[in-house]
Amino acid sequence: MTNEAAYWIALAHLPKWGHLKINNLIIKFFHENQISIIDFFSLSENDWRKTYLLDDKQVADLKQAKVELASNAFLAESFLSQGYEIIPITSPEYSKTLKKNLKTAHAPAVLYVKGNKKILEEQSIAIVGSRAASEKSLAFTDNIAKKASIDYKVVVSGFAKGVDKQALDSAIKYKGQSVIVLPQGIMTFASGFKTYYSQIINGDVLVVSTFFPKAPWKTELAMARNPIIYGLADEIYVAESSEKGGTWSGVIDGLRKGRKIYVRKPEATEKNANDILIDKGAVPVDFNGREIAKAYQVLESQPVSVVEEPEESASLDAKIRLAIDGRALTAKELLTKLALDWTVQKLNNYLKKLDFIEIVKEKKTNQYKLKGSKAPTQSILFT
Repeated sequence: MTNEAAYWIALAHLPKWGHLKINNLIIKFFHENQISIIDFFSLSENDWRKTYLLDDKQVADLKQAKVELASNAFLAESFLSQGYEIIPITSPEYSKTLKKNLKTAHAPAVLYVKGNKKILEEQSIAIVGSRAASEKSLAFTDNIAKKASIDYKVVVSGFAKGVDKQALDSAIKYKGQSVIVLPQGIMTFASGFKTYYSQIINGDVLVVSTFFPKAPWKTELAMARNPIIYGLADEIYVAESSEKGGTWSGVIDGLRKGRKIYVRKPEATEKNANDILIDKGAVPVDFNGREIAKAYQVLESQPVSVVEEPEESASLDAKIRLAIDGRALTAKELLTKLALDWTVQKLNNYLKKLDFIEIVKEKKTNQYKLKGSKAPTQSILFT
């Protein structure tokens, strides 16, 4: 990836090509002809025209991209040395949820990321809404983020004021995981990386951008980011929307693409466009995110606490105590010993919340032992 990074940057940002044209070209050279992106850029102009049916303008764009490879290589070296990573659409690390939801026509060719990439493999929800959201909407956002964290679902948000920021802060407060989707290049988010440094280091926050690494914040980038937020989510919840702006356009676009989108049912006195979105096909939900038609007769203003059954939780905790008595274990080793049908990430999250567990770092990998024990650690390659 280090050698290919400059080429992917060049291809992903070809001027006025759009996702569909770029992805169709990737399908052609990578999947059909089975050559690397470096080999593709090494082809002659005649090959580009005959094999890939590119017109004069497209060939000229690729020639210019080759000219810029040197500067992109310098950028990529700086980018990678600072801990950023690039995930091309051909990589198994690329979000399968994003591919499924946006498909060839809308999926970005690359993701620029920093943080725990494994988060992209987890079940996820997006919580979206207005920058100037009401207290009711922010309380709804907090409640949905809390339930998501309890259920080990990742909260996806766009790092805007209002609902987005509340979703992120609540996920962190309830010790859940989050994806921040930026409306700018990832290398321009320095202040954000300082703010969320500990969460990123601990593997609880992943920062994602699809824009040129040094692109500054722009209104048009904020609008272009919204489909990525929706695309990275298995479920979408709308706390509050007006009849214009990013939330409105994102929901309308999602409904047009056949997504099931949950919208908080507003009270009669509220002034927002939630009911209009429901009339257009969104699914109304109560304060706890349950579909209105299926909800029990409870007051919307009273959030329902969702916790594990005490006996089940206590039983699992006891098994964990027995399993790691004697030596420190990784989450993967614990999964095998406990025969749990969980992901490694879910167990990692669960273990971090146990007051009798001590976390030991061994070659950047978490190992777990009982607090106060002298259980030895061991060198391992993965969790």
